[in-house]
Amino acid sequence: MIEIEDIALENLLEDGFSIVAEEDTTETKQEKAQNVFPILPVRNMVMFPKVVIPITAGREKSIKLLEDSHKIGDLIGVVSQKFSNLENPTEEDLYTVGTIAKIIKIIKLPDGNISAITRGVQRFRIKNYIQTEPYFLAEIEKLKDSTTKKKEEFEALIDNIKDLAIKIIDLDPNIPGAANFAIRNIENQEDLLNFICTNGNFGSEAKQRLLEEKSLMNRAKKCYELMHDDFRKLELKNQIHQKTSKDLDKQQREYFLNQQIRTIQEELGGGTETDVEELKNKAEKISWNAEIEEHFQKELKRLQRLNPNAPDYNVQRNYLDFFTELPWNTYSKDIFDIPKAEKVLNKDHFGLEDIKKRILEHMAVLKLKNNMKSPILCLVGPPGVGKTSLGKSIADALGRKYVRMSLGGLHDESEIRGHRKTYIGAMAGRLLQSIKKSGTSNPVIVLDEIDKLGQGIHGDPSSALLEVLDPEQNHSFYDNFLEIGYDLSKVMFIATANSLSTIQTPLLDRMEVIQLSGYTIEEKVEIAKRHLIKKQMEETGLQKDAYKLGNKEIAHVIEAFTRESGVRNLEKQIAKISRWVALQITMEREYEPKISIEKIDEILGVPMSKNSSEMMDVPGVVTGLAWTSVGGDILFIESILSKGKGNLSMTGNLGNVMKESATISLEYIKAKHEGLGISLEDIENKNIHVHVPEGATPKDGPSAGIAMLTSMVSSYLNKKVKPHLAMTGEITLRGKVLPVGGIKEKLLAAVRADIKEVILCDDNKKDVEEINKKYLKNIKIHYVKTMSEVVELAIEK
Repeated sequence: MIEIEDIALENLLEDGFSIVAEEDTTETKQEKAQNVFPILPVRNMVMFPKVVIPITAGREKSIKLLEDSHKIGDLIGVVSQKFSNLENPTEEDLYTVGTIAKIIKIIKLPDGNISAITRGVQRFRIKNYIQTEPYFLAEIEKLKDSTTKKKEEFEALIDNIKDLAIKIIDLDPNIPGAANFAIRNIENQEDLLNFICTNGNFGSEAKQRLLEEKSLMNRAKKCYELMHDDFRKLELKNQIHQKTSKDLDKQQREYFLNQQIRTIQEELGGGTETDVEELKNKAEKISWNAEIEEHFQKELKRLQRLNPNAPDYNVQRNYLDFFTELPWNTYSKDIFDIPKAEKVLNKDHFGLEDIKKRILEHMAVLKLKNNMKSPILCLVGPPGVGKTSLGKSIADALGRKYVRMSLGGLHDESEIRGHRKTYIGAMAGRLLQSIKKSGTSNPVIVLDEIDKLGQGIHGDPSSALLEVLDPEQNHSFYDNFLEIGYDLSKVMFIATANSLSTIQTPLLDRMEVIQLSGYTIEEKVEIAKRHLIKKQMEETGLQKDAYKLGNKEIAHVIEAFTRESGVRNLEKQIAKISRWVALQITMEREYEPKISIEKIDEILGVPMSKNSSEMMDVPGVVTGLAWTSVGGDILFIESILSKGKGNLSMTGNLGNVMKESATISLEYIKAKHEGLGISLEDIENKNIHVHVPEGATPKDGPSAGIAMLTSMVSSYLNKKVKPHLAMTGEITLRGKVLPVGGIKEKLLAAVRADIKEVILCDDNKKDVEEINKKYLKNIKIHYVKTMSEVVELAIEK
């Protein structure tokens, strides 16, 4: 039986053989007449005409056939067997179409086999077998290939086959490099087609079908299709190989680098194991409940599963670091020495009696019960009255840690609740970060400027605070980064605000509001003596006895150079004096350490005018008292008559409520003109114009009602209003005077403006009684119920 070796093209070329038959090869007359041939069965190959191919014979039958034929120079018939696994095929096991071949050379192999170099001559078909022993002998019919009339199409097809064959050779590493040289140098198109059909990477059945194809055109088309299939498979195989090699190379590289990193980390004492061990040691020192312990262990196992070089590793490590650094169940011990706490509060802050009283009450209850939900206080008042610094004093009095969170302009909910770990740069909310910074779970946290929270595209932070500031909910505050509830119930929250109008109603409902009014002159003098002068001396590097300011001098600074409820501007003026003294010392100039009022005016400049009597020296001008977010203030209301038809006009950037007050005042005058001594003719034939100066400042509210009516009556009667008189109160259409708010701020503003008399509603008497009497010793207060009483008191006789 014949077995086929791989085509060793390089060996054939080196031995001087052509891989295809030469063109001048011709048959002898005997060969043409010969029609009986010995048949050599082969497996795993199909031989085509004009192609040189080596055949190795391994059995005695085949060896004898080749040797006998080679001696006499006969041709043989080469036929493929249908099943390659048969050792002794019969006539039925062989195909009927084969190729006549000429034996060129016989080579004896060391193992006893022989290798015959053969060259195909012509296709044939077996008609019938004559003998089977010692080898097959059969009568054949020679077959000729039919040429095509479409020569151009055939040539183009052969060119395509040639190009595709070269591509296949380049892709397949198993094909010897000589094949490329061979294909490029075969000029005859039929020979090239047969060569490719013989050596193509097709199955024996496919090659047999090509051999049996009579038409060269059809044989070329079928060969081209088979080559295309082979080419696609090779491309796919190469892609898979490249991808697999790339993945393997990457994995091997990563493995090698990881091994190096692990070795380095072991030398340096780092790595995943070290991280986990470090976190476990931290966790052992923390006392937390079973739920938190379970969550921590779960997250720790997740860290162990991660590759240290993966991006998620650092995220998980940072999370566990933050988790273990939080002060779980760590509380500072409250100091219940209430007399001492009172001293601390009085030392740090002068005045503010209400807030001090509330803090001492809280401490008293905490001492008796020893377990109380911390209150959520909201300190509301004008700027500069000490709301923020009060939080520090409360923390000192209680012996707690102090943390301040500025909420002004905050418009991202994540600042309160934190970001989820999936986001790049995720971190916990500012609340938990503040608690981590403080090191205890019960600090005093001052939420500064809570009324200035914004609302942006990233949620509403004031809504996020609803859970934080609810004593019934904040025992399990959920932070998006922490992913588990944290107990905020022991934290003492103190919110500060200038106004309640911008705070959400549900948020306001959760807090205990404490109003902080402005300071009186006496209080400001004490604050300056105790705190401000000392502070500014330290900041400018002055000695304690560098200069002195007496009570009168401080009061002069307050009255002549500040108009405020707090002491911020007062501190700025004292800072100017301190800097002036520092300049004198550094320039080595002589100066008087006891600063006089004249020297204060020289240092600080021109004093502010506070005399309101000059504006009120004409009819129609009244001083009103107003409440603003920065404390109380005075405002002037003017009215003037002109010829017309009794129309009312208003200017001064007034709101709807103030415009309504002016309309009500005019209607009341029309209805009660006889009792007021105003002629109806003046009302009908004169227009009245009401104006409130400082028109750039919006003004609204009912508090100026009685002042507007008094101004109109003054204009109609052409009589002046008493000097150094101010008033505030709402009016009704029937002349009743109604109470208004902000009385303390308004009265303190009157004191600052050198007002001697004030008219208030009778129902506001209770508000006045809450104010320390010593602050109002220079003011006379008139309580009224009707507008007739107001006119009687205000208009000069």
